[in-house]
Amino acid sequence: MSGAEHAALRRCAELYAVGADRRDKDLWRAVLAADCVIEGPGFSIAGREANLGSIDMLGQMFRATQHKVHQVVATIDGDNANGETYCTADHLLNDQDAVLSWAIRYQDSWRREAGEWRFIRRQLVVDWEEVWPVTVKGGAASEGTGQ
Repeated sequence: MSGAEHAALRRCAELYAVGADRRDKDLWRAVLAADCVIEGPGFSIAGREANLGSIDMLGQMFRATQHKVHQVVATIDGDNANGETYCTADHLLNDQDAVLSWAIRYQDSWRREAGEWRFIRRQLVVDWEEVWPVTVKGGAASEGTGQ
């Protein structure tokens, strides 16, 4: 896999993370294929438009989130790629000044469409979680709202 291809796959994962944190559906539209499936503990959602509802759910469940993309390891076969993306997802809880943090390994499949990589499948595997108290600063409560 060339450096440019790897960078493009990583950018796809990073835009997905930023879209989640900023509640930006346009970013998700750019990185999700129309027929994508996103799965995780207790859920499986098929189709880009249906998956956009997850952004609304994040806004209801948490005051703010921060998804940090770590390594992305993938193999490319023509216009398809498969790999694993490590991520730490921090969620500022609604009912207390505390963060729920997930150690995630996404099992990813991408397809190149019109020269752009898009997710066709993301399976969210949570290896562990932890909760810790935090001191909330001025912008945290509104950063994830897209305002």
